[in-house]
Order: sequence, then structure tokens, then C-alpha cells
Amino acid sequence: MRELYPEIEPYRTHHLAVDAIHTLRVEECGNPNGLPVIFLHGGPGAGLATYHRRFFDPARYRIVLFDQRGAGQSTPHAELRDNTTWHLVADIEAIREKLGIERWVVFGGSWGSTLALAYAQKHPQRVLGLVIRGIFLCRPEEIRWFYEEGGASWILPEKWQRYAAAIPVEEQAHMLEAYWRRLTSDNEQVRLAAAQAWGAWEGGSITLAESPETVAAFEAPEVALSLARIEAQYFRNNAYLEPNQLLRDVDKIRHIPTTIVHGRYDIICPVKNAYDLAAVWPEADFHIVLAGHAASEPAIADVLVQATDKLADRFS
Repeated sequence: MRELYPEIEPYRTHHLAVDAIHTLRVEECGNPNGLPVIFLHGGPGAGLATYHRRFFDPARYRIVLFDQRGAGQSTPHAELRDNTTWHLVADIEAIREKLGIERWVVFGGSWGSTLALAYAQKHPQRVLGLVIRGIFLCRPEEIRWFYEEGGASWILPEKWQRYAAAIPVEEQAHMLEAYWRRLTSDNEQVRLAAAQAWGAWEGGSITLAESPETVAAFEAPEVALSLARIEAQYFRNNAYLEPNQLLRDVDKIRHIPTTIVHGRYDIICPVKNAYDLAAVWPEADFHIVLAGHAASEPAIADVLVQATDKLADRFS
């Protein structure tokens, strides 16, 4: 199985003001003259991790990564104003123009797959190839599955209990709205408590094997606040997408060489999401592997690295 490339550091970082409120942290890694690729992190609101640089051959790729609005080292932290899918799509174009890139590969997982599809469908002429995993189409049933008392609560009942316990019983019929009220409370302690319960639920569900380290990372105040606040805003608005928009508009990107990979036992984003996408896009290279949700799981990383290597062979 293919493994991630060795750890690398950015050769350049930028702080790009995209409007009067938001400034994005952007980093470039690898080969400045290589095949350009943009990495789209999950969440929304999760921010970058250093291993995100490692899905690409640094000798052949110019690797561009950025913390999305309100996430990671972008500022202001956990900001909800002017923070929608379409703001992020515009940000990707602003980064491309800033860096003088004509066309690039787009790589994203989980929420990053949502954003990758939205961007590609809006700007297909800018996309050389797509590599997407842990498919999330942000349909109401997908949000109910994980954030309301859907199927995920039956698979991880003890972890669901902590998530549910943050909300009074009389409000638990509408968990997302109950969390939203707390995540936007004027009381800092209320916001943080809700965010950490949200982060623990998500962090405890992301890997196939138990990973206390992952839960701790998702519960860390800086990560939990941006993740929970921004996710709640997006998900209660169906990610600002029209019903089934990403499936409906596959014709706009059908010609783009694409790899889709999904873990068979993904609890956050059930495999049916990827199956539904592949059903309307048979031209895509579709893989179901023995894994959960995380991009770092060996079976997922294997296919992702193979996919980026193939695109480098094709376009370099």
C-alpha cells in the first residue's frame, strides 16, 4: 500500500485579505514549478493539519493549502459573518489569481469534497483533475444522520450520549438548532461547552479504531469553537446549496478526470453518499475501501496517493 509522502514545510506563506473582514492564511509547499494542486480541508471550520501536505509528491507538485474563513490561522477566528460556501468558492479563485495559476488539481475530503465539487461546477475551466474522499453532499438526510438522532447514534450510542447530554431533553428533538443557540450565545462558557461536546462527537467518530488523540484534538478550544460554530451555520442552511445541486450539476464536470474514495465503515458520511455520486458519474474512478472517515487511514491514504501520482504522470 502507498503511504503518505515525508513531512515537509512550506516554502512560502501568504496572508490574503479577501474582504473587509476575512484574511486567509495560505501556504505553498513542494516544487514551485510543479503541477499546482489546492488542498481543501474538512469541517467547514476544521483548519489545516501538517499531514495534509503529504498526499502529493513534493518533487512534482506545487502544493497550495489554506485555512478557510474562520478556521485555523485565518482571521477572525470562528467568524460567522460573510462565511458561506460561495464565499469560499470565491476565495479559491482569489488564491488562484494571487498565485498566478491558470489551472490546477483540486483535492478535498469530507466537507472538502463538498467544496471541491461546488468549486469545480462553478469554475470547470480551472480544474485539471479532482481527487475527493469521504463524500459529503450536504443533503438534509446526511445532516440528520449524524447531527440529529439518525443512524450514527445507533452505531456509537455511548458517544452520542455525551453529544446529546449537552442539550436539555426537551430540546433534543432538534439538536442542530439547540446547539446553534448555544454556539452563538453571548456567554463564552456556554459557547465553549457546546463546541467541545460537538467536537468530541465528531472526533470520536472519524476513525475506524479508537483514537483518544483525535478526540482531544477536536475538543481543543480553538478547533472546537471554529468547527462547531461554522459547521452549525452551514448545516442549518444546507451549505447554501440548492436541493441535490451537486448531483444535479455533475454534467458540468463529467469530463474532468476524477477519483472518488470512501471508507466502507464511514460513520460521519455514510458510503451511500459516494455511491449516489458515482451512480450519476460512472466516468469517475470510484473506490470503496475498508476504512472509516479519516483521510489518514491507510486504505484511504493508499488510494489518494495513487490518484495524485497518476495525475502528476498525466499532467507533468
